Amino acid sequence: METNKTKFLKEGYIRIESLLSLSEVDVLRAIYDAILQDKVKTAHLRSDLAGTEMNPHKKVERITQIMRPSSLVPELLKTSAYKKAGLWAKDLLGEDMELDFDMMINKAPNTNTPTPWHQDAAYWISMPDQRSASCWIALDKVFKENGCMWFIPKTVGNPILPHKNMPNGGALFCETDTSQAESIPLLPGGCTFHDGHTLHFSQGNTTDTQRRALILNFRPKKMIDYEREQGVDHTGERKQRN
Repeated sequence: METNKTKFLKEGYIRIESLLSLSEVDVLRAIYDAILQDKVKTAHLRSDLAGTEMNPHKKVERITQIMRPSSLVPELLKTSAYKKAGLWAKDLLGEDMELDFDMMINKAPNTNTPTPWHQDAAYWISMPDQRSASCWIALDKVFKENGCMWFIPKTVGNPILPHKNMPNGGALFCETDTSQAESIPLLPGGCTFHDGHTLHFSQGNTTDTQRRALILNFRPKKMIDYEREQGVDHTGERKQRN
């Protein structure tokens, strides 16, 4: 019988229908929205994954990414989301899994800007232990039209494909066969877990409301220490390292 753990190890991703209750989601939304609206405090951690517009006077954040939000609002770390996701990460990959970093990714209404196909491992430095789990938590109902996650099951060998940056400092992207891609719609409080080598993507938001996601990234404690020794704290520029 296939379990969440065996599916995650085999295909590189799983869906959890309900990680959080609606009351737990409401707590996160309040903190999330306050951080999102504060462009002064978040300036050094904030960017647009879509890349910057050529005309700065018309600049609109289409895919707002804020790295390490819990460094700005430590109370996030005390919310149930971090505890529950951490327990899942340990169950999937081992008791030495810890939170490496968190981030917020918001797709603004009617911006219709996809997050391109990529593998998170392309951003990594080379590490001897490749275990990782990213928990993507939906704070809104997510579906194809507003940017739910899509995944492609892992393949044998699971290579890191060549990646490039989107124009004007945007996200990394790669070319890949998407014929086996699966979309994962979720209700608020639902989540997915994927590993760093799993190809994933989301469509642009064509609706009149935000698509808010909180992402918690886990890896072995020794590898977190290794990253920090190499100066990697997940606040720097986006580029292919691996």
